[in-house]
Amino acid sequence: MGKRLVLFRQRNGKPAALEDRCLHRGTPLSRGRVCHGHLQCPYHGWRYDGKGEIQSIPALPSLPELATIRNFPCIEQDGYIWVCLNQEPAQDKPLFFENLNKPGWTSFHMKTRFSASVEACLENFLDCPHATFVHNRWFRSPTGRRVDAVVHTLEDGAVAEYFEEPREKSVVWWFLSPGGSTMKHTDRFIAPATSKVDYHFSNGRHYTITSSCTPVTDQVTEVYTVISFKIIGFGPLVRLFFEPLSRIIIRQDVVMLDATQENNIASDTSQITITPADLLAPHISAWRSALKNGHNPPVPGKEEKIELRL
Repeated sequence: MGKRLVLFRQRNGKPAALEDRCLHRGTPLSRGRVCHGHLQCPYHGWRYDGKGEIQSIPALPSLPELATIRNFPCIEQDGYIWVCLNQEPAQDKPLFFENLNKPGWTSFHMKTRFSASVEACLENFLDCPHATFVHNRWFRSPTGRRVDAVVHTLEDGAVAEYFEEPREKSVVWWFLSPGGSTMKHTDRFIAPATSKVDYHFSNGRHYTITSSCTPVTDQVTEVYTVISFKIIGFGPLVRLFFEPLSRIIIRQDVVMLDATQENNIASDTSQITITPADLLAPHISAWRSALKNGHNPPVPGKEEKIELRL
């Protein structure tokens, strides 16, 4: 969000996050090093603790009274460092990446930068119709068949469930659901910046994609994705095929979103249209607008049925 942060481990091993700016000359502390659990500025050697308080100035015999560098609450979870830009986090812990490190599950991680807003990324990750064209033959292929969907509003966002989806002519479906197994597919938006796509098959296979979106700026987003799948007995071997395939698919989204944003910067975005086929887009927009402006979020417990062609 346009802020420069520096992260380091303190002597007790816990992470700390500070504004990346020395009090002395404004030098980026991220160019420095960690000394005995303190962060040392590379310019004059000033040292700071995890609270941003000055601990040493080598050029002075004693410490004068100085301000502190702004520190940010942070926590280590799921192998990630989560930083809150508010001094008081809204919740004790961030969301967990579902099915990560569970027995019987295989997971891998992806970090992807999009030239797109958080909202545009979330809408893309939770949008079925685009997959028939952007990921044609890889993930879906257009069949024109009717698909019924139901959207439910939740206390933390919204979820869409799809029924009788076509699964022909697709590398992913051939791989995930051989033998005509039935499938339960849900796409879930979790406010403010998380998407979860879940496929559960009657043959016992299960596939979950959870993406957490970090805004670098208003129009650049770093997306941290965990893909977890359960295929009994073959998980590590399957990953050798599935991980590179997933990276191909997400790169296709990067190309499309980057091109879309570049075009919109030079165009009249007031003409952008939302249709009933954009199942979760209105909910993403409403939630993020409410949180940004301090309004009440959308009411949970509502249901809407939509007919699609995929």
